[in-house]
Amino acid sequence: MSIETTATDKPAFASSADLGEKTISFDEIGTGVYAYTAEGDPNTGVVVGDDSVLVFDAQATPAMAQTVIDRVRKVTDKPISHVVLSHYHAVRVLGAPAYGAREMICSDLAREMIVERGEQDKASEIGRFPRLFRGADSIRPGLTWPTTTFSDSMSIWLGKREVRLMKLGRGHTAGDIVAWIPDAQVSFAGDLVEYGATPYCGDAHFTDWPGTLDRLAALGSAAMVPGRGAALTGATMVADGIMGTRAFLSDLYEAVKRSRAAGHSLRETFERAHAALKPAYGGWVIFEHCLPFNVSRAYDEAGGLDHPRIWTDERDRQMWVDLRG
Repeated sequence: MSIETTATDKPAFASSADLGEKTISFDEIGTGVYAYTAEGDPNTGVVVGDDSVLVFDAQATPAMAQTVIDRVRKVTDKPISHVVLSHYHAVRVLGAPAYGAREMICSDLAREMIVERGEQDKASEIGRFPRLFRGADSIRPGLTWPTTTFSDSMSIWLGKREVRLMKLGRGHTAGDIVAWIPDAQVSFAGDLVEYGATPYCGDAHFTDWPGTLDRLAALGSAAMVPGRGAALTGATMVADGIMGTRAFLSDLYEAVKRSRAAGHSLRETFERAHAALKPAYGGWVIFEHCLPFNVSRAYDEAGGLDHPRIWTDERDRQMWVDLRG
C-alpha cells in the first residue's frame, strides 16, 4: 500500500488520508458460523445458535454495527443475545450498544485496560483512522463497558450450541481472547491473527505473542475469522494466517532488538526496520500506518518496558513527526 502524502510530500498522519470504502463480504464458514470481512478493515464473527445469535467484535460505531446487523437479519431473525469483545480497542468495541444484547463479554484484563486507558485510546484511534469511525456521532457518550468478564475461559450456550471463550495468553494486547465453536471447528482469533494485513503492535507483548499463537494453532481450526483480512477456510489457509502473523512479529522484533542493542535511536531503528520489512510486508494492508506504532512499542519492550505506554492523540502525532518527518 502506498503512503498517502500531503502537499509537502510528507506522509499524511497514520491513515487520516485513507477515505476509500471497502467491499463487505458475509460468508458462512461453518454451519451457522459467519465471517463479516471488508478487504482488510476490522472483521466480525457471528454464530447463530438454537435460540439466539452471538457477535464477536462489535465494529467501531453503532452506525457501522448496523451493517453487521443487516447481514445477520438476512440469515436469521433470532435475537442477538451476546456481544463478545476480543480486546479493548475502540475500533472493536464502540459499536456494541447497537446490538441490544443482554450480555457484553470480555476478559478481566481487557476491562482493566478500558479503565486504565479507554478514553485516551478512543481519541487516539478516531484521530488515526477516521474512516473506520463512520457515523461517529452515533457513539454513545462515555465508554463501552462489559456486563460479564472472566479470567481464563467460559462457555456461552446458545441453546445446545457452545461457544467457548478462552484467554490463551498475551499478544496483540494483554487482554486478548478468542472464541472456539466446537461443533463447527471454527475459531475467531481477533487481532491475534491477521491475513494479508499488517498486525498492529502498539500495545503488544512481542515475547509472549508467539506462544499464544502456538496455543491457538493447537485448537486445529477448520476455519478461522482473523482480525483483518479474508476469512481463513481450510486447515492450510488457517496455518498460513498464523505463520504469516508469526513471521511478521519475529522479523520486526528481531530487527528492533538488534538496532536498539547497537545503540541506535528510535528514529534510526524505525528506518532500519522499515527497510528490512518493506520488501516482504510492504504490500500488506496498513503497513505504513502500523509500522511507526509497532516499532515504538518494540523499542520499549526491547528496553525492558513490559507494560505498554498509553497512546494519546498528542503522543501519536508527536511520534509520527519524530519518525516520519
